[in-house]
Amino acid sequence: MSTPGKAVILVSGGLDSATVLAIARDAGFELHAISFDYGQRHRFELEAANRVCQANSVASHVVFPIDTRIFRGSALTNEIPVPRQRSDDEISDGIPVTYVPARNTIFLSIALGLAESLGATDLFIGVNAVDYSGYPDCRPEFIAAFESMANLATKAGVEGSRITVHTPLVSLTKADIIRKGMSLGVNYGLTHSCYDPDSNGISCGECDSCRLRLKGFTEAESNDPIAYQMTNGDGEC
Repeated sequence: MSTPGKAVILVSGGLDSATVLAIARDAGFELHAISFDYGQRHRFELEAANRVCQANSVASHVVFPIDTRIFRGSALTNEIPVPRQRSDDEISDGIPVTYVPARNTIFLSIALGLAESLGATDLFIGVNAVDYSGYPDCRPEFIAAFESMANLATKAGVEGSRITVHTPLVSLTKADIIRKGMSLGVNYGLTHSCYDPDSNGISCGECDSCRLRLKGFTEAESNDPIAYQMTNGDGEC
């Protein structure tokens, strides 16, 4: 059996991408991480991405800047209120205002360019179609379509070096993701998930991302190690 080669992993600094990075590491890949600076209001995630990459001793970590003017109409990149205290039914109903237009399409395309330049044919992304906020670019159908395109649009793909987009979390619940990460030694205290942190980077505990994260830790019967605004000190709001 051949030894895995290089892989490009999309690392946002959040819980999911930290888990995916650990999965790729455990599989024996040489890790090349890429993060994106796209003017997101939760910019503390870039600091988290750096911490997560350092903890995993990645071979390289690129932070790619994207002009903020191309992402309009999203609460993550514009002065639009981030929804808070939504119920599970509300979170799963429709596409929320925190959706960033074509974000994963753009991110994967740039990661694909990096992968081909490195001679890597494996990309990892932490999309999830179970406990997620209704984003269309987190669905298996999207990933399958992108992978097909990648093999048509690249020299590597045309010449027979098949490009694979790995989505190891796509069918897992948030609790399952957390259990998997803990089994691989992921330090979730290094991560950041909140869409609307305060000026010190402390998570709000009320946005969709925080609520899904906290629900996951509760169902995994574990305490979230990060701090939240108005918490009791053990990751519970």
